[in-house]
Amino acid sequence: MDLTLSKKRDILIIKHGNKMGKEKIIPKNELKKIKKILIIQHKPFGDVLLNTGYLPFLRKKFPQAQIDYLIQKPYLTLLEDNPYIDNLLVMQKKEKKGLNYFGYLKERFRIIKKVRTQKYDLIIDQLRGTGSAQITLLSGAKYRIGWKLKRWNWVYNLKRTRRNDRYYSLMKFHLLEPLGIKEQPHQLYYHVKRSSQEKIDEWLKEQNLSDNQFIVFSPGTPVLAKQWSEEGFAKLGDLIQEKHQIPIVFLWGPGEDELCKRIIARMNTKPIMALPTKFNEAAALLKRAKMYISQDGGINHVAISQNCPSIAIFGPHSNPKKWQAWHDPKHPYIRNWDCQDSSDRTLGITPEMVYEKFLELKDIIENEKV
Repeated sequence: MDLTLSKKRDILIIKHGNKMGKEKIIPKNELKKIKKILIIQHKPFGDVLLNTGYLPFLRKKFPQAQIDYLIQKPYLTLLEDNPYIDNLLVMQKKEKKGLNYFGYLKERFRIIKKVRTQKYDLIIDQLRGTGSAQITLLSGAKYRIGWKLKRWNWVYNLKRTRRNDRYYSLMKFHLLEPLGIKEQPHQLYYHVKRSSQEKIDEWLKEQNLSDNQFIVFSPGTPVLAKQWSEEGFAKLGDLIQEKHQIPIVFLWGPGEDELCKRIIARMNTKPIMALPTKFNEAAALLKRAKMYISQDGGINHVAISQNCPSIAIFGPHSNPKKWQAWHDPKHPYIRNWDCQDSSDRTLGITPEMVYEKFLELKDIIENEKV
């Protein structure tokens, strides 16, 4: 066994075949040999977007390397215009239930073959599920970085413990420490297409809405445990529009329009129902908004990527320390830690509580402009 102490990093490097020490890093002379890198985080929306923060620093570390990303087709829009990625390996989303299981296996074998033929030197598995571990295992890559979890740890020769006390995009830097990349101040990156911005700007003009003069609500979520009450959104919207005359725009995705209509019907004031939008167009709308308020979800990360101040409302089974950029004063969260009932749609949070958070954020925004 070869034991050496790095004076610059004060980290013990342990080399012993394919086994790894607790804080193993890749030596500088070996880093220079890395020419092809693959990042694996093929789902879901928010988690994919949270990887974009470290990409500029990975590119800076490996300016001549080929950096590829494995992504499922539904989430392709998040990365297709990212300047720090060379190639996207697109994986079809297949269900692995019943008669669909054969199609799932066929697609999985296709991806494994594709990854293996690329002969990557380094795999960065940010997803760390069973499927991503299998792809990593069969990739043939010399260096395989992944989170230290309950299963599949033996696949990875460089591991880090995943923490849940910081915003996920910050925490993802921890997985890059074996490469000599430390956590940095950063911005999530999601490119808004020119066509998307033009469409939104035309609609805003029709609605007589100006930049930074309206607030976006997005009450829909596929996860019921995260859903804040319809009454809560309605009363909050009335409080803001009555006291501040700031228009509220309801942003909605597929199947969420009826929810928004029910909330609007409860309101005394008149908000605005957004036009139907694709994901990139939703980002274009948030880019023009003064603020975004909703429950925890992927759209919240899109708001952060567009530098739109946000308030995230959390239920009893979501960790705000992990899923909101709370380290930035422009992105506060609200959670009632005493509420443990996942069937309580109020989440233990009243409209008045969110309104107080709105006032605090409004002051931060206005003081920043002075």
